[in-house]
Amino acid sequence: MVHFVEDDGGDDLAPVIPLFGSASRGVRRPGHEHDDEPFDGPDADACADVEAEIAETTLLRRLRTRQLSVKEARAVVSERDLDAASVDHVIARFVDLRYLDDTALAEQLVHVGLDRKGQGRKAIAQTLAQRGIPREVADEAIASLPDDDAERALEFARTKVRQLDRVDDDTALRRLVGQLARRGYPGPVAMDAARAALKEQRSGGGVRFR
Repeated sequence: MVHFVEDDGGDDLAPVIPLFGSASRGVRRPGHEHDDEPFDGPDADACADVEAEIAETTLLRRLRTRQLSVKEARAVVSERDLDAASVDHVIARFVDLRYLDDTALAEQLVHVGLDRKGQGRKAIAQTLAQRGIPREVADEAIASLPDDDAERALEFARTKVRQLDRVDDDTALRRLVGQLARRGYPGPVAMDAARAALKEQRSGGGVRFR
């Protein structure tokens, strides 16, 4: 089981990962995982074992600072001189140990985008795609989002409009809409939220909206 801890400096939750057998003692030849001693065969096999051990150690080090998708982890392992079967073996091992879990990562990214960044569905979906989350997993995570883009957009606009009390109405509106659009809110949602926030601010003696 991987345990996550909050990291306010980034978008992800960094897993706390204990060392496991093969990463600290070396990698065994497929079919010999339960041998008491690491495999000590010909030079070619020994070199492959060393490369696999380095790949696992490198991947563990990356996972201690940032949770990775399976696709990202595969890219890390593929940096070593390993054949496709060896790469698959390392990735499968980490998935079995739940050090790699695309579903859990997607849920964490949705949480970060929704609660910490105030993003809309579009921006969150883009983040999932950029992190290599499979489409079906991403779609399921996005489907779990509440259908409240308008409310979240308005709440975000309210926090930003306070910083625009020294600019004219048109500039304030344009900046708010731009900020909302960059967070993945559709044009009509962004415009409605910006107008409503400006109107509320005007009522309280802030920016005037015509």
